[in-house]
Amino acid sequence: MKLFRSALPLLLLVLLIIVSACGESAPAPSSNAPSSPKATPAQVSLKIFAASSLTESFNSLKTSYHNAHPNVDITYNFNGSQALVQQLTNGANADIFASADQTNMQKAAKADVVGESKVFAKNKLVIILPKSNPGHITSLKDLSKSGIKLVVGAPAVPIGKYGLQVLDKMGTSPEYGTNYERSVKANIVSQEQNVKAVVQKVQLGEADAGIVYQTDVTAAVENKLTTLTIPDQFNVIASYPIAITKNSAQATEAQNFLTYLLSPEGQATLAKYHFIGIK
Repeated sequence: MKLFRSALPLLLLVLLIIVSACGESAPAPSSNAPSSPKATPAQVSLKIFAASSLTESFNSLKTSYHNAHPNVDITYNFNGSQALVQQLTNGANADIFASADQTNMQKAAKADVVGESKVFAKNKLVIILPKSNPGHITSLKDLSKSGIKLVVGAPAVPIGKYGLQVLDKMGTSPEYGTNYERSVKANIVSQEQNVKAVVQKVQLGEADAGIVYQTDVTAAVENKLTTLTIPDQFNVIASYPIAITKNSAQATEAQNFLTYLLSPEGQATLAKYHFIGIK
């Protein structure tokens, strides 16, 4: 009994240590502990080959798209659609091709440099004149007057092809006739490689008139030009197709841009620049 009483304090101490150890647990994580940071999206560069007539609208789209996708940087190559196809078939690197006509998109598809295309916008043609109107042109019939200097796109350029289609329609109409078509064609003094070159020559007064898209009468030049409307029965509706290139290194982001372009927001931007939307 005496031995038990002498060992009792030691037993109590051991029990106290065991109870204390069993009561310990890992501290609960603090509700204020910082969460793991989200991964920052990798920077992506998209290169878009686009018809010259898309310059202003696509530059605006670039800003709005970057605001929604800050990790995406867009660079453009604006030129005549026929020139862009040539560059692509020669091996130029691009992610997206936007053409001002179906013909050049079909050439790109035949060369196997683009995938499936979709029409994202439409356009119409107008006649532009310098503000000073040196040719004294007040109607479409005046384009046939002797001495008028008319600038158009080259036949291989979409705007040039569309312009010839307009004149062909007018030439088959009793209101104008084949003599009118011949006379207007005789007044062509320059055939440009893109529509912006047509606009530039007319606004500088180097020509009396030019055939361009209605979207080319932009805020930057509208105070230097006047326009003549081409009636719908003679006008041409230009379709603009777009496709992802076969050699795109950013096909997913390129598809995201196409989706944005076809969205209500993208279509609203195009409408702001007088493109005809798609339904």
